[in-house]
Amino acid sequence: MNGLDAAHGLVLNDSAQQLVNDVLTWIGFGTVIGLLAKGIMPGRDPGGAIATVLMGIGGTVIGCGILSYFYDGQRVIPVSPMGMLVGTGGTLVILFFYKMLGGYYFVEGEYVTRSHRRRTSSRRRRYDSTVYED
Repeated sequence: MNGLDAAHGLVLNDSAQQLVNDVLTWIGFGTVIGLLAKGIMPGRDPGGAIATVLMGIGGTVIGCGILSYFYDGQRVIPVSPMGMLVGTGGTLVILFFYKMLGGYYFVEGEYVTRSHRRRTSSRRRRYDSTVYED
């Protein structure tokens, strides 16, 4: 029975209900795995909450897909110890490449941090306009 029921709210058929349940499970599991991978990898992490969830979901899909490929198509569910392990591994790989492409590991030329730039530029502006004579 599809439709709106006053006692139960929105009523979905079994396949739609299973789809909604799977999507919510992947979002929740992606959040946990993304946070775990960001906690394991050292250094500052780029991205916010949505990037963490997307990296966790992507890493879990990649990890479970690679594992099922090598186990002759056997389905690996993400909510299991093996799914958590390969999901974390896949997310660490995605996070590593995200940091590498974002310039967090390799810097060419003279490296000047933002705080150093801010301190030197504010000092220069403050004292360059004033002339001190004895």
